[in-house]
Amino acid sequence: MFIGEYKHSLDEKGRVIVPSKYREKLGECFILTKGLDGCLFIYPLSEWMLFEQKLKGLPLTNLNARKFVRFFLSGAVECTTDKQGRILIPTHLRVYSEIEKDIVFIGMSNRIEVWSNSKWEAYNNESLDVELLAEQMEELGI
Repeated sequence: MFIGEYKHSLDEKGRVIVPSKYREKLGECFILTKGLDGCLFIYPLSEWMLFEQKLKGLPLTNLNARKFVRFFLSGAVECTTDKQGRILIPTHLRVYSEIEKDIVFIGMSNRIEVWSNSKWEAYNNESLDVELLAEQMEELGI
């Protein structure tokens, strides 16, 4: 399970150190792709395969389903860390997520979210009505 928040910086070649606590659980090879809310998602291969199966099960005849599948699969790249524990974030993913220098890794149970520090701060500064959110989660069984 991935939990916690870690801050790192992108180097001049577009590489970033993946937090060591996450590297242990990711394994040798994992998937980096566009995520929701303007961040990136990192999935261990086992979780990616489960997610990919769900995507494959969506109806090809549904326009929104095709868009959803394209969104995740078109940007996806296989990653491995180098000897220093770094990954290269490809240009298209840096552009999508607006990552320029400072990065925040967020553990989200079965995946990791990768945010530009400025986007993460803006997200956290939004007015969030936790009580209303809790009520809505109750409708989902939480």
